[in-house]
Amino acid sequence: MEGIKGKLFSVIYAYMGKTGIAAIDFAGKCIVALLVLLIGFKLTGTIVKMCDKAFSHSKMDETLHTFLISTLRLGLKILVIFMAVTELGVAASSIVAIIGSAGLALGLSIQGSLANIAGGVVLLFVKPFQVGEYIIEESSGKEGTVQEVGMMYTKLLSVDNKVILVPNGNLANASITNVTHQDKRRVDLVVGIDYSEDIKKVKRILEEVVQEEKVLLSEESIQIFVNEFRDSCIDMGLRYWVKTEDYWTSRCRVMERIKDKFDENNVSIPFNQLDVNLSGRLSGN
Repeated sequence: MEGIKGKLFSVIYAYMGKTGIAAIDFAGKCIVALLVLLIGFKLTGTIVKMCDKAFSHSKMDETLHTFLISTLRLGLKILVIFMAVTELGVAASSIVAIIGSAGLALGLSIQGSLANIAGGVVLLFVKPFQVGEYIIEESSGKEGTVQEVGMMYTKLLSVDNKVILVPNGNLANASITNVTHQDKRRVDLVVGIDYSEDIKKVKRILEEVVQEEKVLLSEESIQIFVNEFRDSCIDMGLRYWVKTEDYWTSRCRVMERIKDKFDENNVSIPFNQLDVNLSGRLSGN
């Protein structure tokens, strides 16, 4: 009986010894992993600050600058965590397999968001527009001044001060009209006149109005022409050039001046009319 007890105690002591050694070994690995995290995150902050300073001294676009810094910070932190986990004894191949599986499942569930992120990257590097420019997204008709190009959405400000968020994926795959990218812009106007009017006289009046326009770019040509013969009027076309920032104020001012000049020179602007002819007698007469 004493011999059995001795053997049992020997087994217990041996097991406790192995368990204690394993616990000490695991505790050591945890300490190393913690040190890797602390030192790695510290180095990450230093590297990100150095890159941020370097980007600030360069002529890099502010939106691209912010995007690259955020991506760098996230990537370095993931790398540090990966190194810390491997210090705990987890095989690198196992971590890669887990990340791959999780990434596949996550990617399938957020395909739309990933498309917007990819679209944001495309917009940042291709630069079809910049902050402050007025754009029109042709597929949806959304338009406004670009306020911010974010990771997933581009923020537009409409002329009536409404904020419009357009998914980057849509912008990256749609036709975009950049209205204010060029320094100058052509003003196109169409004015209807009566068939009885003297076309040469009307041309002189329109040219006089344009020549009086204070923001007219005189180095560019002025075009005045018969645009179309319509059912009730002759459409006269007028084209001239101004700086992009003067487009709308000039257009409105010239249209008002045309009306005033036409009134002064007795030039009529026709409008649709409907003639109703009654025939027969009313019942009872």
